[in-house]
Amino acid sequence: MRLTVILPLLTTLLIGGQALAADTTKAPSAAQSAQRQKMTDCNQQATGQSLKGDERKNFMSHCLKAETKPDKKMTEQQNKMKNCNADAGKKQLKGDARKAFMSTCLKKAR
Repeated sequence: MRLTVILPLLTTLLIGGQALAADTTKAPSAAQSAQRQKMTDCNQQATGQSLKGDERKNFMSHCLKAETKPDKKMTEQQNKMKNCNADAGKKQLKGDARKAFMSTCLKKAR
């Protein structure tokens, strides 16, 4: 008798506890919120221009890609690489000679 009462009670508690734990929702991150806002803005612009089909797809693609690239500044290492690569190009170095030049150029630029 006790087992028939306790077993359903425990089952109900376990299922109820899992249901409560599953209800917690995670708030969107700042990046997700920004993307959602950008999607809404682009969608409104496309609707305002009465775009349909491929034109709309193309517009949405370009609109969503706009401003997604942060203002990237080259790191010191990237600048060194760019300068050494330009020097090697001016000297028209190829193969092992270019590799050796790049190695010494990057080492002395440190």
